[in-house]
Amino acid sequence: MSAIDRLAARTPLPVGFYTLTKREILRYVRRPKNTFAPPLITNILYFSVFGVVLGARVGEIIGVPYILFILPGLIVLGAISNAFENASFSIFHGRWNEYIHETLTSPLSYTQMVWAYIISAAFRGLLVGVIIAAVGVAIISSLYQPVPVENPFYLMAFMIVIVLLFASLGVVGGLLATDFDDLTMMNQFILRPLVFFGAVFYSLNDLTPLLRDISLLNPMVYMVNGVRYGFLGVAEVDPNLSLAVLAGATVVVASIDVWLFKRGYGLTD
Repeated sequence: MSAIDRLAARTPLPVGFYTLTKREILRYVRRPKNTFAPPLITNILYFSVFGVVLGARVGEIIGVPYILFILPGLIVLGAISNAFENASFSIFHGRWNEYIHETLTSPLSYTQMVWAYIISAAFRGLLVGVIIAAVGVAIISSLYQPVPVENPFYLMAFMIVIVLLFASLGVVGGLLATDFDDLTMMNQFILRPLVFFGAVFYSLNDLTPLLRDISLLNPMVYMVNGVRYGFLGVAEVDPNLSLAVLAGATVVVASIDVWLFKRGYGLTD
């Protein structure tokens, strides 16, 4: 019995919901070279170039080594990118090859269908986030200092909320996409720029008042600051307000996903 089966045996999950969730999780777990190797290699490069080489010139930000300062942002980048990619690819690939019709004609409710896709994609985001965190902690601890976790509750809460949010957005992306290029464009030209301008590699205090105010319109700022608060206990934006807003946004987007499924938007057209 797999770990997923043992978990399901302890919880009263509907069979159809559990089966769809398990299928989506196994789809990427069985292909670790495609799922986990790329973010592992990419973030080793990020930590080496930005953290070690550039960090030696930058020194410290908010009283911590630069490589430790960027750790939360890199975790957020990897986690939300993979959560979004997984959900959008699953939905679009199912549409493209028309096997999503089997899901639509199953006895699952639309809410169960949507949340199966969201949870499986969010789980991938969390796994990638853990991998990036492990790489960062190993490098930082060996070169500088042990990595603190000042507020573990906030760290866990922010990570869960942001991967659920971007998995929910990925469902929308999968329904909107008309070809595979659309999926790449959404990630490369929308998500990643928002993250890089979301105070991953710099402090908001280093910006002019005008640029700081503009940056506060970027939702990534609140996500990165929330995870940074979990690690370092320092935030440039109120973490309680950020968490509440992000949780509310997750509920709204997931509700939109269910509504789109009920309408059959992009599924039966």
